Amino acid sequence: MKSILLSCAAFLAMALTPVFAQELAIGEPAPMPDAPMVGVDGEKHTLNSLKQENGLLVVFSCNTCPFVVGNGNKTEGWEGRYNGVAAFAAERQVGTVLVNSNEAKREGDDSFPAMRKHAKEAGYTMPYLMDEGSKLANNMGARTTPHIYLFDGDMNLVYRGSIDDNVNRAEDVEERYLENALERLATGKKIKVAETKAVGCSIKRVK
Repeated sequence: MKSILLSCAAFLAMALTPVFAQELAIGEPAPMPDAPMVGVDGEKHTLNSLKQENGLLVVFSCNTCPFVVGNGNKTEGWEGRYNGVAAFAAERQVGTVLVNSNEAKREGDDSFPAMRKHAKEAGYTMPYLMDEGSKLANNMGARTTPHIYLFDGDMNLVYRGSIDDNVNRAEDVEERYLENALERLATGKKIKVAETKAVGCSIKRVK
């Protein structure tokens, strides 16, 4: 009887645990490249439709995480660098997309109307898509907001991690991980630092 109860408890624990893949490894292809996701523009987009000649930058993001939007004087947040990074990427023929995978907050801060409102207020210059059921995040193994995944022209992963080394102040950045990766990708060079630690809030999956 005890063993049956333990088995049931283990099964319940597994059932309540979010299921997502190991984090996508460098060199692996982008999952779900042709899966449509609705954007705040009301249109459906796919990763393949948004990539440019040299690839696609995927940024898992959200509306309220302090690492994204900032937290007063303590944290500037990375969101203020999104448009600049997207412009830098576009100059190197790389597309950019923001993806909101916070499925557990769809009735609140990360609802679709809230996404639309936030994108307008933040002045996003790139598509902002809703990842229903956190499917894309689960398949990439994305953990945080923000979490960066850079794919080459064949949609194979070449960089993942953080934008840079300072969420607090853009002017104090010493290591521009993503820009360095984009520059080397565009010039056909091997990316020296292909993996960094993604720092941010956890993606809010439905348990």
